[in-house]
Amino acid sequence: MTGRREFLGAGIAFVGCSLLDAAQAQSGKPAHREVLVSGKRVKTIDVHAHVAIPEAMALMGMKVAPPSLVMGEDRIRAMDEQGIDMAALSINPYWYKAERDVAQAVIKLQNEKLAELCASRPDRFVAFASVALQHPDLAAQQLDEGVKKLGLRGAAIGGSVFGEELSDPKFHPFWAKAEELGCLVFIHPRGIEDLDKRLKGNGGLTNIIGNPIETTIALSHLIFEGTLDRFPGLKICAAHGGGYLPSYAARSDAGCVTFPDRCTTPLKKNPTEYLKQIYYDSIVFTPEALRHLAAEVGPGQIVMGTDYPFPWEKASVNLILGTPGLSDAERVAMLGGTAARLLRIKS
Repeated sequence: MTGRREFLGAGIAFVGCSLLDAAQAQSGKPAHREVLVSGKRVKTIDVHAHVAIPEAMALMGMKVAPPSLVMGEDRIRAMDEQGIDMAALSINPYWYKAERDVAQAVIKLQNEKLAELCASRPDRFVAFASVALQHPDLAAQQLDEGVKKLGLRGAAIGGSVFGEELSDPKFHPFWAKAEELGCLVFIHPRGIEDLDKRLKGNGGLTNIIGNPIETTIALSHLIFEGTLDRFPGLKICAAHGGGYLPSYAARSDAGCVTFPDRCTTPLKKNPTEYLKQIYYDSIVFTPEALRHLAAEVGPGQIVMGTDYPFPWEKASVNLILGTPGLSDAERVAMLGGTAARLLRIKS
């Protein structure tokens, strides 16, 4: 790809390699950081990277905030500087209160634009389909079309649907379709309105604490309500290292032993065993936290994430390279090998 290619209707723009290379050469920066493990080049994949489609948001009277969510030349430049070869793009759901016809229009446009975007740079991007999970049958249809017709690699969903847990039987049609397709479902928290009063004040706690709490609750319900038993083939990836659950997982095992009367849905295995079949992004910030996550869930369950364009983790590659106790094979898997398999990305 040379020159500039724009999707003006959706507010999406890319700058081709030739222009990027020239600009980076003038600045004295390398065109693309190559990531090496024991001297061998590794393909790196970011599973947690956000984008927005302004044209779709406009259907609900919304505008993009922050503007950096719109694709532009800065996106590829940032990827090159960090040493990220590919990113799996996702959109946090803002449409869960939309009526069926509006939700259908938003998702159709959004998924088509995501597919168009990825087709323009298949060497750099894949994407998760958006689905209207408040209408589970429609969500199943949208996932099927997104994967089979548009080439999207799975679905991105919230950690709840305005107070309704993902384990609710009403969402079984969606989970059944995801299992049938064998695609990855990326769970990203969208906030817990009931906690807003407790979390207001300094520190941005609705995000800092609220988001990990929502993921912890979502995963716990999927385990304890038997959803993962009902759909054992599901491939789920939890944002932000799975929230707080992997850090205190043993309490889940102890709960039903200590209070058996509170566990009315029999499970096929201990709660902590389900954690080893879920995938987690690497956004846990420190080598010790990543080492602990790997010890709890297994290093093969961790994939790299950045949360771009939000500046949480600008050194995701370095975090994996610098975490002690990992083998070369485990680093390669975290950096991109596991994600390539889950997202069906050819090496």
